[in-house]
Amino acid sequence: MARKSRKNLEAAAPEITAITYKAAGYVRLSVEDNKKRGDSVETQKAMLQNFITLSTDIELHDFYIDNGTTGVTFDRPSFQRMLTDAENGVINCIVVKDLSRLGRSAIDTGYYIEKYLPSLNVRFIAVNDDFDSTRDMDNGAGVILPLKNMINEAYALDIGRKIRAQQNQAMKAGEFVGARPPYGYIKAPDNCHKLIVDPEASVIVKKIFQWAYEKDGINTITRRLNEMGIEPPNIYAQRKGIINFRNLRSNNSWQTFAVSRILMDEAYIGDMVQGKHTTINHKQYDVPPEKWITVRDTHEPLISREMFAAIHEYRKQVTEDAKARTVNPYTVNIFKGKIFCGHCGVSLHRQRGWKRKGASEKMFVFHCLSNSRKARGSCETFTFPEDELIPALLTSIQKYAEAVLGKSVRLRLNSEAEETSRAAVKTELAALKLDNAQCERMKKSLYESLIGGLITADEYREMRESYDAKAKANLDRANEIESNRRELERQTAEYSELSILAQNAETNGITAEIIDRLIERIDVFSDRSITVKFKFDSEVTVNE
Repeated sequence: MARKSRKNLEAAAPEITAITYKAAGYVRLSVEDNKKRGDSVETQKAMLQNFITLSTDIELHDFYIDNGTTGVTFDRPSFQRMLTDAENGVINCIVVKDLSRLGRSAIDTGYYIEKYLPSLNVRFIAVNDDFDSTRDMDNGAGVILPLKNMINEAYALDIGRKIRAQQNQAMKAGEFVGARPPYGYIKAPDNCHKLIVDPEASVIVKKIFQWAYEKDGINTITRRLNEMGIEPPNIYAQRKGIINFRNLRSNNSWQTFAVSRILMDEAYIGDMVQGKHTTINHKQYDVPPEKWITVRDTHEPLISREMFAAIHEYRKQVTEDAKARTVNPYTVNIFKGKIFCGHCGVSLHRQRGWKRKGASEKMFVFHCLSNSRKARGSCETFTFPEDELIPALLTSIQKYAEAVLGKSVRLRLNSEAEETSRAAVKTELAALKLDNAQCERMKKSLYESLIGGLITADEYREMRESYDAKAKANLDRANEIESNRRELERQTAEYSELSILAQNAETNGITAEIIDRLIERIDVFSDRSITVKFKFDSEVTVNE
């Protein structure tokens, strides 16, 4: 028997391609796990590295580490980055120490393992649980998986209850359990549950209470702080490293609510009042004052109890006097949340006034509060009567209506042009379908020709791909035209509706609905000019 040549053997042998998985080593360390030596970041990394090294079909792409993050939530930075890499095909395998590292919510964890990752063709391995999705999803291990996830969730709930009970006991003992100490205090270096006086911020706190004791109003105190250039609490805490938010939202000035909160805080008389809020299902709720946990004389006070009581008595009396005054109700502010100072950008305040001294006819004016609350001279001083704003705004809406109506007409014309184009594409598509039918018949004969040796495999593949590419290009173009047609119809209907709203404003006057539907914001200037930013494509300036 003649021996086959090595060349023929190599040609007959099927080509075998080994699959190599690009793996993400995911490490999660929650607050409670920090106390467990076996669950440290380095321990988890070493375990995953050893496992991947011993696996012939897996190589490590990178470690994704969430340190100090609970497993109940999946809104974790590194976890989300890992999912993004999985979606983009950067990784196709995830390896964890055990199922609890992925998460402790039974429903969500099950979703990721059983639905989400398989949809991306991503392999999932939990080393200590001996779970591998490529092996265990279709056997008995897949039945055990939900049970293990429920056990992990129950563990997380139990840990949460224990932490809350421990915090509750610490609060009753007068220990500070908050993340951020009250402005004017810092945590003791040797005991994070004890407050000590902050030499720098405490001076400001004492000034605030002294001004309030002298019966200065909240607005006056706020303006003084800003005029003195004193950092507000958030900015101060960031500079001191007490908080490290990257995107801290602040306008670098004191606000009235911050001053009011300081004057209400019993921490400044040496008492610890905690437990004012509770968290249920990841949402924070206020706790009734009778359930607050108060412990007296837990730390050094910044002011006396007598001063604190006198300030509160005065503020209470001012509030009661204000309530006792007979005040006619305000009319509805149809511009609420839409009108701003064109100079400093803050929201304008609406205030009641009278058209002339001693008159019974009332009016409303808008003015900027920056000079009274931020600092004198921080903005232009002006008022803008509401009865002057309405006609000026109506002029803007009239101009906008003309622009919108013209846009609607242009859209209709474009729509007709696109409809003609679409008809042409339909004709082309019909011809293409005939070509495709012919192509299918050709493929059968081409295959027979290929088997018969009349054409080569390369020729067959080239002809087939040519037809497929042509069909796909035309179908994509048809879908694009159809999508554009639907978008034009939507825009035409939308602009027609906006045009009707604008015309209604001319006929029936300006209403809150019209403002909310049409207008993004109104900027008012001291020279009586206004700039109106509409929600769609137009900005109109009107000069008085």
